[in-house]
Amino acid sequence: MLKRAYVEITNICNLRCSFCPGTRREKRYMSPTTFRLLAEKLRPYVSYLYLHVMGEPLLHPQLSELLDIANALDFKVCLTTNGTLLAKRRDLLLSKPPYKVSVSLHAMEGNGAGDLLPYLTSVWDYVRPAASGGTICALRLWNIGGADQRNGEILGFLSEKLGAWPLDLPQPRAGSWRLRERLYLEQAEKFDWPDLSAPEEHTRFCLALRDQVAVLADGAVVPCCLDHEGDVPLGDLLHQDLREVLASPRARALYEGFSQGKPSEELCRRCGFARRFG
Repeated sequence: MLKRAYVEITNICNLRCSFCPGTRREKRYMSPTTFRLLAEKLRPYVSYLYLHVMGEPLLHPQLSELLDIANALDFKVCLTTNGTLLAKRRDLLLSKPPYKVSVSLHAMEGNGAGDLLPYLTSVWDYVRPAASGGTICALRLWNIGGADQRNGEILGFLSEKLGAWPLDLPQPRAGSWRLRERLYLEQAEKFDWPDLSAPEEHTRFCLALRDQVAVLADGAVVPCCLDHEGDVPLGDLLHQDLREVLASPRARALYEGFSQGKPSEELCRRCGFARRFG
């Protein structure tokens, strides 16, 4: 049933991005012991392990050990990062390569970045050898329709590196351009994160609990990677099996509600991302 699980190895971030709501939850790093316990419980159900919900995963001081644990369990490890720490973590990520790394290039918006060149250069200095070594690298510009865009500068930088305008390169699917082998540019509209204070979005369907599940830094299971405050706790994976959590009345109501086009959770009815599912 499930394909992927998001595990929040830290909810601490080094930026305050304009598109990200952040979280008011207690700041923490997940210990390797806790991570191993959760990963072992998730392994029978998913093969893709995403090491983020909130927070910047490259900040984690024991990231190397976490990668060792995930690799030993034969997960396909995926990371999403703002890219500011790629120079610092480059050697680690090249020696213990994840399956996929997504870099949110739009993270510089609203963070006071003046000269983008050092940042973009450090990202390029990682993704170029990483893609050659087998890691799928996605450069994200998920900010169409947003403010403070610097997409022209970013696309210009990529054009110089590639010798071609990125948007003129092969497009394997809508919103994705193949820049090189295993290196892609992804563009998408800016979306509004689900929040209990937001207006209803008339959501009808989502892949939560069908394709994915998420585990916060304290072990709480939530339906998806956008529940930034843990507003829909379904269980505690530190003390329960995932099968038990997914069989809970609240989880079943959420699953069946999406099947009927009537989300049972107030948060899900206020999710701008769900517009992508039609």
